[in-house]
Amino acid sequence: MARGAPDSEELPETPSLRRLRRLVTTLTITLILGVITVVALLVIRLAQMTPPPPLPATIALPAGERATALTRGAGWVAVVTVDAGGRERIRVIDAETGAPRGVTEIAPR
Repeated sequence: MARGAPDSEELPETPSLRRLRRLVTTLTITLILGVITVVALLVIRLAQMTPPPPLPATIALPAGERATALTRGAGWVAVVTVDAGGRERIRVIDAETGAPRGVTEIAPR
């Protein structure tokens, strides 16, 4: 016969084992509450996001220039353009009317 306790009997729980079990339970509950908090914050923040401002239907660029990048802000759109000679410019355009608001030359490297 093998030595040891039979399967039907439970061993007495030592204080260190009891403390370990409580610690694991506490940490599990903390982890679950943390995940719930993060998910709730994501849902709240994503629900409050506003759509980006609209772009003009068309943006007229000077002949020979092509757009390489675009960004928008509150009431304006910035278009980075490059011409046939490789010169780059940032053209700021009114988002509502499409009228030019300014041009900035980008110095070559």
